[in-house]
Amino acid sequence: MPARLTPRRFARPLHLVPRLTLTTLLALSGCGYYSSRIAHKGQLAVLGMTNEDLQACVGVPDRTQIINEHVRIYQYTRGTNIPATNDSTLIPLQTLVNLTQTTLGGAGSTCVASIRLVDGRVTDMHYSGDNDQMIGSDGVCATVIKGCLNTPVPSAHKVSGTIFGPVSAFHAPDISGFSQSPHNAAPAAPQEQAAPASGPTPPAPPTRP
Repeated sequence: MPARLTPRRFARPLHLVPRLTLTTLLALSGCGYYSSRIAHKGQLAVLGMTNEDLQACVGVPDRTQIINEHVRIYQYTRGTNIPATNDSTLIPLQTLVNLTQTTLGGAGSTCVASIRLVDGRVTDMHYSGDNDQMIGSDGVCATVIKGCLNTPVPSAHKVSGTIFGPVSAFHAPDISGFSQSPHNAAPAAPQEQAAPASGPTPPAPPTRP
């Protein structure tokens, strides 16, 4: 009589499913977390950067809007490719990824970065578009600024590189204090000199002999 198959032969592979699923999700979320920190760190690094250094590390802007003789806006549009995984009979990875992105969000693939320069220096950078990954915000925008962080330019604002630095993966940094700096504030409008009053010139007082 042939030996009966015990359930233990099939139990061991099934125990691996939760572990592999958790590992996959952690890997996906980890990429989103660090990309978001890079994107937000870049928003601090560009503060005070000169026009020449900005274009050297970010590149030539896709669009330029001149507001006035002092202010201009550079716009950069960047994207990222989201690789697809194949389902297998044991672990349906792509199905898990799709389900997680549908539930938690984070399938963004396009970032639009708008950078304002006042008198040739960067005062602020803002992100828009469908740019959130699974964990954190603005993760896709790391592709815009990573060149300035990998190879810093002389006028870049120095930012702590540790995980305890002044940036978060979940929101943009507060730059209000930096924007009030004298060399980043918008120049005041020139004041017109008062015109002399019209009318005849009063006679000079007589001089004593």
